[in-house]
Amino acid sequence: MKVTIDGQEIEVEAGTTILQAARMIGGESVPPAMCYYSKLKGTGGKCRCCLVDVTKGSEADPRPMPKLVASCVTGCQDGMEIASKSSERVTEARKAVTEFLLINHPLDCPVCDQAGECDLQNLSFEHGKSETRFIEEKRTFEPEDIGDKIQLHMNRCIVCQRCVEVADQLTDGRVHGVLNRGDHSQISTCVSAAIDNEFSGNMIDVCPVGALTDKTFRFKSRVWFNKPFNAHRECTTPGCCGKTTVWMFGDEIQRVTARKDEYHEVEDFICNTCRFDKKEVSDWVIEGPRRFEKDSVINQNNYTRKMDKVVIETEKGILMGRDIDRKKISMSEIDYNEKIDGNLIDSKKNG
Repeated sequence: MKVTIDGQEIEVEAGTTILQAARMIGGESVPPAMCYYSKLKGTGGKCRCCLVDVTKGSEADPRPMPKLVASCVTGCQDGMEIASKSSERVTEARKAVTEFLLINHPLDCPVCDQAGECDLQNLSFEHGKSETRFIEEKRTFEPEDIGDKIQLHMNRCIVCQRCVEVADQLTDGRVHGVLNRGDHSQISTCVSAAIDNEFSGNMIDVCPVGALTDKTFRFKSRVWFNKPFNAHRECTTPGCCGKTTVWMFGDEIQRVTARKDEYHEVEDFICNTCRFDKKEVSDWVIEGPRRFEKDSVINQNNYTRKMDKVVIETEKGILMGRDIDRKKISMSEIDYNEKIDGNLIDSKKNG
């Protein structure tokens, strides 16, 4: 099927959603997504961040869809034309959704461990407003202990339910879920049971905000102070790939996460042993610096970006100066016994 998104045409297979087609094209046309997760079944359709405008339904029925649709759960049709970044309706809708998500979200960015790699930060940076119209009291929850490795900040939760799906699909005994209804909905454990299974740490990686954070990394550092490196080890836990990203400060590994793709989705899930227990450099085979897909706080002055040398066609000596002058101002090339004028100190003393 041929689908056109923001004027860019692509051929897709039957069953492909609009969001998946947009990701195949890439670039600015890709809608944001806070609940959809390609690695998890049954996700999508909850946050409404990925709304798009279908200006042509298909070749068989070219009428536009009257309302904006969620691209993560809407299938493509042959001849369909979609406006994403190019539609003012979509832009206004995403601003409204962003405002809605921020209604109850606290301003925890200065103290939140997710700051710098938060999808809600990225969404609000592009679609947020500087002022708020909300004058009521924000929704708050009492702190709850759900285990010794994971910290739950329910006040920050946007109820995307990714953590519920990852527990459903990776573990045999899920003990947490969405309790209550409407604006009282919250993520919690059943009868205050602690979350304790070998893949529970993946809940931290799939959370798009700072609602679930790593207790072993809590308040240790900001992510932009760490240098992320891809690493691997021979893990004996069934189902664990052993491929991770280690976040280093100097020679110390401060935290370990699963590797993520350009849409901040985990490529392969890892076990808690790799995530929480292996913090020594000797535990890992370091492959090299992690590459980033776009500009971000972590990516400032990125050392993995290949920089081409700028060549300016001009006469020799205009930009670089004379060779003899370059030697004079390069202290590493001057002999310890040599003065700036080139004469040896000892020879003058002896003379």
